[in-house]
Amino acid sequence: MKVLLTNDDGIQAEGLNALRRALLETPGVELSVIAPDSNRSATARSITTRHPLWVEEVHFEDGSTGFATDGTPVDCVRFATLGLVESEPDLIVSGINHGTNLGDDITYSGTVAAAFEGLVLGIPAIAVSQQAIGGEMDFRAGRQYEFEHAAAFTARLVEELEHVPMPPDTLLNVNVPWEKPTGARSCRLGKRIYRDRLKLMDEDGGRRRYWIYGHDASFHEEDGTDFETLGDGAIAVTPVHFDLTDTAGVEALSGFDLDGLLRPAAQEVE
Repeated sequence: MKVLLTNDDGIQAEGLNALRRALLETPGVELSVIAPDSNRSATARSITTRHPLWVEEVHFEDGSTGFATDGTPVDCVRFATLGLVESEPDLIVSGINHGTNLGDDITYSGTVAAAFEGLVLGIPAIAVSQQAIGGEMDFRAGRQYEFEHAAAFTARLVEELEHVPMPPDTLLNVNVPWEKPTGARSCRLGKRIYRDRLKLMDEDGGRRRYWIYGHDASFHEEDGTDFETLGDGAIAVTPVHFDLTDTAGVEALSGFDLDGLLRPAAQEVE
């Protein structure tokens, strides 16, 4: 199996390299690494269209190599499928992210965005994130991490992937607790509570500088969610797909006279 490893924390990130070493030891895996040259957290599905991208070959301490680019995580996946590496990947693995990607946070995550790009291109994908030591439950990066269990679990997931029930056009979003996992469970995305606020930090002439994100985020406590699973000390595995169409909404809207909106608003109805 040809696997592309990428992330959003940068090619030198501890999490990516822990997973890189684990995948290199996984039977049957041919590994390629393409990652940003520095941190690209919270870039979501952004791509680089207004200038060419630099790429540099990187040599790891064990003698293997990869590629670093000044692009985004999504750009990294595109590079792999457009010929930067010898063969197009059979699987995209993104991570291990420094910090969780739970609930609504996945829509901002560069880690999950790289996995989503796999779905767009018809390639199965796994996004992996690690909770910081101490048990944070939001997207802010902690100070210390232990990646051993996340790397081992992901390597086994890749090794057994042909036996894992993954519907077409579905990625697996994996979040690993900071302590030794009590188990691993399939679960749904939970609902984040954001408490962002406008905080003035500085003023300079007519300019003002604000913090607007990252103030004491919380979540709804509901059964069966990724928040609950991680809180129980288990690895949370959430199947996620990319079909954003509201099918019921299409049916409801079909009963509305959309053609009527083409008529001038002042036109009298006969």
